[in-house]
Amino acid sequence: MSGSRVLRALAAPALLAAAAAASVAPPSAAAPTLEQYRYFRALSLDLEGRLPTREELAELEAPGFDLDAWIERRLDGPGYVERLTRIYMDVLRLELGPVGLFTPSETTLRRAQVLGPDGKPLYVYYRHNQRRLLPVIDGEFCFSEAESGLRVANFAQVTGTPRPIPQRLLDERTTVVRPFWLYRDYLSVVPTQRYGAGWKDPDSAYVPLPQLLFEPDGTTPTVEVRVCKEEAQTADVGRIYASDIPPLPRGAPLPAGRLRPPMPEDRYAREHRGEPISCRSALASVMSVDCGCGIGLEHCLPGDSSGRDPRVFSLPAHVPLGIEAPIGSAPHSISGWHKFWWSQEAVHLMKHVFGADRDFREILTGRYTFINGPLAQFYRSSAPAACCSLHKSFGMREDEAPLFLPGAVPPVVAPHDVSQWTFIPDRGPRAAGIITTPVFLTKYASRRARAAALYSAFLCKSFTAEHAELPPSDEPDLMVRPGCSSCHARLEPLAAYFTRVEETTWTYLPASRFPIENPVCKLNAEGKTGGSCQRFYDPAFSSRERGVLRGAYASPDHAERGPTGVAADLTRMPEFASCAVERVTESFLGRPLRDEDEALLRALRERFVSRGYRMRSLVEAIVRSPAYARASNDRPALERGGGGAR
Repeated sequence: MSGSRVLRALAAPALLAAAAAASVAPPSAAAPTLEQYRYFRALSLDLEGRLPTREELAELEAPGFDLDAWIERRLDGPGYVERLTRIYMDVLRLELGPVGLFTPSETTLRRAQVLGPDGKPLYVYYRHNQRRLLPVIDGEFCFSEAESGLRVANFAQVTGTPRPIPQRLLDERTTVVRPFWLYRDYLSVVPTQRYGAGWKDPDSAYVPLPQLLFEPDGTTPTVEVRVCKEEAQTADVGRIYASDIPPLPRGAPLPAGRLRPPMPEDRYAREHRGEPISCRSALASVMSVDCGCGIGLEHCLPGDSSGRDPRVFSLPAHVPLGIEAPIGSAPHSISGWHKFWWSQEAVHLMKHVFGADRDFREILTGRYTFINGPLAQFYRSSAPAACCSLHKSFGMREDEAPLFLPGAVPPVVAPHDVSQWTFIPDRGPRAAGIITTPVFLTKYASRRARAAALYSAFLCKSFTAEHAELPPSDEPDLMVRPGCSSCHARLEPLAAYFTRVEETTWTYLPASRFPIENPVCKLNAEGKTGGSCQRFYDPAFSSRERGVLRGAYASPDHAERGPTGVAADLTRMPEFASCAVERVTESFLGRPLRDEDEALLRALRERFVSRGYRMRSLVEAIVRSPAYARASNDRPALERGGGGAR
């Protein structure tokens, strides 16, 4: 497309004359002007992510250079895709990831070093709070302090003086496994393709910590690991277990050999004894003696210690070291490993929208995504393990309506496939673009934070309070409370869309288990809700007749429609297209928008909407606009610390 044709497609009729006069014309047979060099430099930085090469400058200087064709080729390239992705990753701050830990006990294998029968040290992997039939070790390490000489307390470093464990006891309590982190073919009857020996061409980004590859002496390669027997089980379904051991009276001494009181048996376990339970739920390890980490321990991640967040794999640290080793690497904890790949899922989802030139609205509405091996493992195992603890009081023992259906994960994706990304066309009926990804839901952990992030990122609005005093008030409805209503009248209905997505996680609360109005969770005589109701139902909006689901009071309709509802409603608002145009235009101009840009923005918005919300046509129009050409001349002075735009 020629320069004049691009301008005709971009500009409203009233703008054509001025735009044509101010545009930067493609080089002719004469040498390019300084303004044209600067324009080409800006184009290369924005569409390639780097300065132009000598060869590209020679191409620019050659007679007959077709600038429009050059731009169109770059709009099909990775530099453009990275540029657009960076804009929205930065706006949402998803690259930074959420704070806090994510090391669920159900899918985290910690490690203790004990003495074997020959007096030599060996590692034993175990889970915190694992139910065991033997009362002295129920909920603890599979060897008592009296048997191992070690005090292996949950979330603490191992202490004590080790003593050799007899072979009979070692064989009785543990088993050996060839796990997924050591063997590519861990699903085989007898795995042989070990990492570093027999495993041909392992993914260069899949790097287990050296501590996971060698025995305690640091030199003997690990060919199999020893795991407590309960953790090594492979069933997908277990049975609810109750030991019938009475609770320890207050002040009574601990039973001999135990580090803490016996595992508490709640009424639910006693009433549902023997019923089936999914081994992929949070209840599995604490309510069943039948559930382990699966074949090759594939449903768990190994840790190098017994601490709260043990380390597991190495990842690039983005620290330049030199020619021989250009990029350093750093060990990641289990929590860090999860969060890194959560952010990469968002990156790949956005790159698909921009690279395939999809309708930009799909960034919020799309049900598709991309996963690699670590994410496949997460969605099969660790994601379901976030549910359910208090939910069982409402009859929910596992995530019954997940935002990402575990069955959507192809079985052929192995945990080691780090660099190979698989397209998932449909995560499930409750999926909604980045809104239902773990990185968004944990980065913005509360309902209000999620709503505010969407309001700011996709409508270009913020919740700014009016200058008003905050008088004392016991009004629980922030939409009408003086001093709060100016923000919360808009924020609370938007936050209501996330009523059924549990805060801090991604567990969906189905209406069949958690009706918005629930008589079971009504207020008692003291004006409170009892038991597990407090977690899910808000006493401030409940009554003596029914409890009200937290977050739903502002809009029960929004609560029922959920994340897919907010995605549909936001993308239908006129501010959605205007905000997208403003964000991208401001980013490419490299300066805040000004009043003089209003006509350009109107033309760009018209183009963006008429072309089906495609970013490629928008960016093409921006970089061919006079405003961009002028901005390219301002950049060198700004980068040298000069003054503002002329």
